[in-house]
Amino acid sequence: MFNKILIANRGEIAVRVIRACKELGIKTVAVYSTADKESLHVKLADEKVCIGDFSPKSSYLNINNIISAALLKKVDAIHPGYGFLSENPEFAAICEDVGLKFIGPKSEVIEKLGKKDLAKKIMEEHNVPVVPGPAKGITDPNEALKIAKDIGFPVVIKAVSGGGGRGIRFVYNENDFIQIFQEASHEADISFNDPSLYIEKMILDPKHIEFQILADERGNCIHLLERDCSAQRRKQKVIEETPSVMISNEQKKNLGAKIVKALTDIGYTNAGTVEFLYENGNFYFMEVNTRIQVEHPVTETATGIDIVKEQIKIAAGEKLKIKQQDVNLNLHAIECRINAEDPEKNFMPSAGKIENIIFPGGNGIRVDTAVYPGYIIPPYYDSMIMKLISFGESREVAIAKAIRALQETYIEGIKSNVNFLLKILTSDKFLKGTYTINFIEKELLKK
Repeated sequence: MFNKILIANRGEIAVRVIRACKELGIKTVAVYSTADKESLHVKLADEKVCIGDFSPKSSYLNINNIISAALLKKVDAIHPGYGFLSENPEFAAICEDVGLKFIGPKSEVIEKLGKKDLAKKIMEEHNVPVVPGPAKGITDPNEALKIAKDIGFPVVIKAVSGGGGRGIRFVYNENDFIQIFQEASHEADISFNDPSLYIEKMILDPKHIEFQILADERGNCIHLLERDCSAQRRKQKVIEETPSVMISNEQKKNLGAKIVKALTDIGYTNAGTVEFLYENGNFYFMEVNTRIQVEHPVTETATGIDIVKEQIKIAAGEKLKIKQQDVNLNLHAIECRINAEDPEKNFMPSAGKIENIIFPGGNGIRVDTAVYPGYIIPPYYDSMIMKLISFGESREVAIAKAIRALQETYIEGIKSNVNFLLKILTSDKFLKGTYTINFIEKELLKK
């Protein structure tokens, strides 16, 4: 097992990893920007290193500074969390080159799956259902138009190297296609240093379903079943839950086995998530996230499996002790992302000082957070205040607990989306489980 781990991240995920390390008897090193000097992850870690000023580019995206901190503190491994450098193959490769264990997949696997066209081709070869459209990147707008016509409008244009809901365009007819394609290619080149795009059939009103994966370095791979992440605003997840009320056990078993086979064949290791669109009983592969997910607590809570600890154990060379037959959803779990934003002002970020905060609690409630009374939420990073996870023996119980917990959450000094989350949880479609990725925009935010 490792003696010391550096967490190359901030906020609640850094706190989450530090807690897992402490329970495993591993010392921790926090890195922080000047804006995060008083952050909770800095206070909880055994050691700390300032790696730059407030800007992400100078700090949490600064590979040289992070590696230098790791070598200075003589750590054994680096946990990247999510976001920032977590899916950066160059960062993973540098860790490998200097003798630091990157807690995640190998750099070449991250690079391969980071190319959406290659990832799609891998899944296609393993009979995992994919969205109609060729698994290749395109830069020629005329070639792209021909493909779009063959698929049939409407279509989706996606940056081959994109992610996190960025680099996506929707095209409803061929008259607009060339211009939109060129704009998207230019944006992809600027954002990801890769102008290539790929074209897919637009799935009009789907659910967003994802499967959690764990794989050790000895060829053992399992899935921890599915999460329903369809409650989204502007393609960003707001509420997640497991299990999905729309997916049958037979579907989970069949698709899960294909996913595991595909990832085993390419040498995938550590934690990961395979994301799908789901409509009219059909799955359509979207992408593989080669990292821990924001919403991992719902799976942990429902299955009783500590995913972050498993990540660390796997990276340390331990054999995965959990067998596929051991994975069961014993509870229903729901995660609400409480953000510092003002729903009354188009969800404008609400940075500032938390004058006072009362966290929810009681039976069936878990809170993952890095804030405290007096903490100042900086304007430079994501606006998450906390993740509220409710759980119970049924979906109805989990919803009731989430509603109760949100109602007892008190935050003074900044705006939050607590009341908006209550609006989602009490909406007819959410209560029935039939909500799709469009329902928030179409039904809860319509004028």
